[in-house]
Amino acid sequence: MNWEQLLSLKRFGDTQKRPRATQDETRLGFDVDFDRIIFSSAFRSLQDKTQVIPLSETDFVHTRLTHSLEVSVVGRTLGRRVGKVLLERHPNLVDLGYTFNDFGAITAAASVMHDIGNPPFGHSGEKAIGEYFKTGKGVKYKDQLSDVEYQDIIDFEGNANGFKILTESREGISGGLRLSYATLGAFIKYPKESLPKNPTNHIVDKKYGFFQSEKTAFLEVVEDLGMKQKSTSAISFYRHPLAYLVEAADDICYTIIDFEDGINLGLIDEEFALEYLIKLVKDTIDSKKYHSLKHKTDRVSYLRALAIGVLINEAVDIFLENEVAILNGTFEKSLLDKCKYEAQINDIIKISVEKIYNSTEVVEKEIAGYRIIADLLDVFVTALNNKFNGTTSNFDELVLNLLPEEYQTDLDNLYNRIMQVCSYVSRMSDSYAIRMHKKMTGNIVS
Repeated sequence: MNWEQLLSLKRFGDTQKRPRATQDETRLGFDVDFDRIIFSSAFRSLQDKTQVIPLSETDFVHTRLTHSLEVSVVGRTLGRRVGKVLLERHPNLVDLGYTFNDFGAITAAASVMHDIGNPPFGHSGEKAIGEYFKTGKGVKYKDQLSDVEYQDIIDFEGNANGFKILTESREGISGGLRLSYATLGAFIKYPKESLPKNPTNHIVDKKYGFFQSEKTAFLEVVEDLGMKQKSTSAISFYRHPLAYLVEAADDICYTIIDFEDGINLGLIDEEFALEYLIKLVKDTIDSKKYHSLKHKTDRVSYLRALAIGVLINEAVDIFLENEVAILNGTFEKSLLDKCKYEAQINDIIKISVEKIYNSTEVVEKEIAGYRIIADLLDVFVTALNNKFNGTTSNFDELVLNLLPEEYQTDLDNLYNRIMQVCSYVSRMSDSYAIRMHKKMTGNIVS
């Protein structure tokens, strides 16, 4: 892979390249990407989607929205720091007009939308959709779908759903948000289809990155970017290099900030912050300043900021040390999996799993989310199928009045009907899904 091709400003529908030198320096194409994401309805719904604590009654806890904004800030710094060195290594990029801000803008845009495809109720929402079709009432559709279509559904993946949201065409709107291919490439953490499932030690094989409904769009993006093909027997590619920085920004934020949330909510003792975070920042901490802070939130915030700074430095160094391997597709781990603080990071995650992710409050609300999502899928999929078969009941007609028109198109194919409903439910916020479920089950609310 080469950087000139990887930094493509091309968008869906373009008939020719967009040279970097012709860009308006006051608002680059990569900045336009960020703006389009921020103004999208899918991004706005993140303000009421679970990050760690579902439906928290406090105003402190992070949502997907605040998490995504923080990840974009870290991503921008990572991109700029890496870009500055890459321009020294590849002076031809300077001749073409690229600056270190381009790397920062691409990484920030991909980072701010990294969770845009996540359903309500956190990662349990993904599992709830999959299990409805794998072990719930939706299993009856298995024999009517191809193997790869069924795998898309039973292994519903937020990353692939995000690519769908960003690129899906609607009547009068071609190419979704029409983002630059460089930004889309940096967004795709797992550039492969759902089958075959061939687990390997390479990070790209951990999950998948697109549904069959977006296969054409995916291939257009990766081919324009010159992303290296990993397999000749299946659709599988190595990552766009900047996807490693997007992943690192997310890893840094959820590791440190989820931990901070747990401490401030009282789920994790402050002593754990001292024990684990100080291991990360022992070389940068100002002990006098730390001990002058009188409030727990201020002390934890100070340690959090230092820890993020330390991990940013680590991620930048590891990326630059392994640039050639990353471009060749032979760098198999995430950046933080290669850092010298891996043990400390794993310790923090272990505590977070025990004290936060498996807490009674989280588990109880995830259980409720399973039921809500399964019921909504059942009602809408049944209604759409009955519409296609010409057997709609009065109830189905009422249900379809609640389903926006854009999700009632292209009904001739069962896979597309199911994906329409999954897409609609996945875009619901936590609270909206609860309200919709109450109405569907007869619990009328004002």
